Amino acid sequence: MPLLTWNDALPSRPRRVLVAGTSGAGKTTLAMLVAQSWQLPRVELDALHHGQNWQPRPTFVSEVEAFVRQEYWVTEWQYTAKLGDILHSRADCVLWLDHPRRLVMRQVIGRTLARRIQRVQLWNGNAEPPLWTMLTDRDHVIRWAWRTQGGPGERVTALLQQRGSDVVVVRLRGRRQVERWASRNLGDNRR
Repeated sequence: MPLLTWNDALPSRPRRVLVAGTSGAGKTTLAMLVAQSWQLPRVELDALHHGQNWQPRPTFVSEVEAFVRQEYWVTEWQYTAKLGDILHSRADCVLWLDHPRRLVMRQVIGRTLARRIQRVQLWNGNAEPPLWTMLTDRDHVIRWAWRTQGGPGERVTALLQQRGSDVVVVRLRGRRQVERWASRNLGDNRR
């Protein structure tokens, strides 16, 4: 299956969908839209991964394994170092948010600032750390997004080489393409 774009028709209704992109690209937002429109069960991997005080939950991998055994689902494609091929081996569709770095950085910085200023409670009681930690924490979400910008593209390329026509990949570049794709594919579609 060739790489599809926002205006290409899907060959069929996907059953197991991964949303790929770096931190701040909009994976969770798109996964929520897909889940609602196509009535797919959805799990947010960050909620399964992060325990109190940002500590990884020991049940993370087993919970993801149980989730992806379902016939239908949607989630974000991340935590590949811990999950290996658990997610992408079962997916039949990948929605790849391949945004320009400037857009991703604008989104991740804006989201991080808003969460910190409003003291938004995230997963399991966690909140964004003080903003100055961006200077000292190599894995701060803003630095992580900058550093890992190319990672999703590498994973998608490897997936296409490995599985070829067995998986549909839709590449979406920028908000306008995401909106157009969503309007075309998520409008009135129901399973």
